[in-house]
Amino acid sequence: MGVRAKSIVARAGLLAITLLSVVEFAATGVGVAYAQEQPAQERHVSVSLVAETRSIAPGHSFHLALRQQIEAGWHTYWLNPGDAGLPTTIDWRLPPDFKAGPILWPQPKRIAYGPVVDYGYENEVLLPVDIDVPSTVARGTDLVIAAHASWLVCSDTCIPEDADLSISVPVAAETEPDPDWAERLASVRARLPLRNPFPTTASANAENITLHIAMGDAQKLRDVMFFPADRNVIDNDAAQAPLAGPEGLTLTLRRDGTKPPPAALNGLLSFRDSAAQLDTDPQAITISSQIERATANSSDPLGLVWALILAFAGGVLLNLMPCVLPVLSIKAFSLAQHAQSAAREVRLQGIAYTAGVLASFATIGALLLGMRAAGTEIGWGFQLQSPLFVALMIYVLFAVGLNLSGVFSFGERIAGVAGELSSDTGYSGSFLTGALATLVATPCTAPFMAAALGYAITQPWYRSLAIFEAVGFGMALPYLGIAFSPRFRRFLPKPGSWMIGLKQFLAFPIYGTAVWLTFVLAQESSGPAVTLVLSGLVLIAFAAWLYEGLRHSEARWRHWGLAASALSLIGAVVLVPLAGTNQTLHAAASENNAGISWLPFSTSKVDELQAQGKSIFVDFTADWCITCKINERVALESPAVIEAFAHNEVAALRADWTRQDPSITRMLEANGRAGVPLYLFYPKPGARGERRGPIILPQILTAATILREMQIQ
Repeated sequence: MGVRAKSIVARAGLLAITLLSVVEFAATGVGVAYAQEQPAQERHVSVSLVAETRSIAPGHSFHLALRQQIEAGWHTYWLNPGDAGLPTTIDWRLPPDFKAGPILWPQPKRIAYGPVVDYGYENEVLLPVDIDVPSTVARGTDLVIAAHASWLVCSDTCIPEDADLSISVPVAAETEPDPDWAERLASVRARLPLRNPFPTTASANAENITLHIAMGDAQKLRDVMFFPADRNVIDNDAAQAPLAGPEGLTLTLRRDGTKPPPAALNGLLSFRDSAAQLDTDPQAITISSQIERATANSSDPLGLVWALILAFAGGVLLNLMPCVLPVLSIKAFSLAQHAQSAAREVRLQGIAYTAGVLASFATIGALLLGMRAAGTEIGWGFQLQSPLFVALMIYVLFAVGLNLSGVFSFGERIAGVAGELSSDTGYSGSFLTGALATLVATPCTAPFMAAALGYAITQPWYRSLAIFEAVGFGMALPYLGIAFSPRFRRFLPKPGSWMIGLKQFLAFPIYGTAVWLTFVLAQESSGPAVTLVLSGLVLIAFAAWLYEGLRHSEARWRHWGLAASALSLIGAVVLVPLAGTNQTLHAAASENNAGISWLPFSTSKVDELQAQGKSIFVDFTADWCITCKINERVALESPAVIEAFAHNEVAALRADWTRQDPSITRMLEANGRAGVPLYLFYPKPGARGERRGPIILPQILTAATILREMQIQ
């Protein structure tokens, strides 16, 4: 049996023991209450509240501590208990206007049971807490500070214990130190982890997280150990490899393979100074560093090849996505026009269209990588998060629709965007059609694309662009294949008068796309912004009608008409930045969607709900993501899913990425995604409270998929 298998078996055994212990404890109905310095008998941990002062003064904070005296061979747990366990919690019951701070956790010990590693305390530990005293408290009174403490104590078995505690403190003009505890509490606080004063970086690859701390005299350090503040970040049983050099300390930590690396590495670094005595307590500094994804190198060719294959397959499927089909219908019309043309002509049309797609994917990819390198946290489809860009796209699509409808024929050299009949001058039109298809395709993430794009944003720029181009080539391939295959072209209908009606009919999907983008704009901006854009569409329609009606008239009227048409277009363009700056925040907070009560997403909310023992479903979505909206209608609004969520008390969180949100971007990256949709399901914590990593659901959802993957009925 391998080490990993042994670890899993050992953890499962501990979890089973813990569950049985909790059930037994609950079944006996035994309760216990502790008072100051009055520990109960026959318990594995004796607890009490101790204070550094005999009295307190109005407006001056003081320090309390929960004292745990732990039976030999047993241990309690740190903030992060490690592979199994639960941290100690304190529920304070304070006088009015008093405030208690969080537990100030001392350095833990590494406690190993075979491959299972816990972080906790043995023998005795003091857990300090700062208590704020209001200035309005009356002198000469005795106040009672009460608390309910809960902890898990483990050896070969685990037993949950709790206690009701209290301590009485008088209020005086000045604080008076307690001779029994002032010095001990001061010593404990002096040994708490210090704030890290050194520049620190962290990076992650497929196997390890590398932590580098630019600290001087790193060669003098020994017994170096990193304690992660979060679970499922590192393999707690794996050896940590410190390397001290002139540039500081580098520590290699093996990742926990059960979940992607987090956005940040938090914890504490414990070490001793080699010049100190052997019995000196270790020192510690806190660590908090954003994790950079380590770039792959030439030794990882399979990862790149696989990403290229997924990107290509995703690009092919992108042609079937609803946001792309309206524009591709224009190209289908163009194919029918050129079906009887010379083979060379048709091939050049296909090459021009492919060049437009590839150039646009390269441009968007370069902008994405450049903005990320500058520190902006964005992902795939970022341009649809800009109201200004959305407004411009509405204008472009509306103008294309007017051209298809026959309202105007402007510039046959670029009219190929709308499927003009000219074959000699249509190459620029094919190129622009490819560019337009790319722009409206970026909100969509087809199957296979998510993993490929998530991989791409972690790679060097040349690999990232190669993956983006693979998506573009996959998207252009069907049209390119028809252009180069006479056999396929024979199935296309011959040109005729029917094409005029088809051309006008194809305007309506384009208008529909413009309507969808107007909906997106409404979610990103205020009502006046949408009104401004709709006013711009009226000006564009007037300009097109006026231009077409007067361009063949007498010179005098033609000049006046063209001038008026140009002024209308200028007016429409002027309205765009006004609409783009008239923004309002759009949130999915407290949205009630067909029976599911959605809460706004945040990582702290996930932690809070997990602490409450709830299972959690997180929907990463955006109003410009058509796949997301289809999934909502088909799966998330299904009566079976709504009933299952309610019956199993699943907390539903919605991460709305309609507008740029760095915290959501980081979560997408942490789960290997560059864009939406993404669906995460966090199962309920285990019997001993251990939190489990999220399950990533498929991008294309059905009600059956949700119920099966979440294993709820």
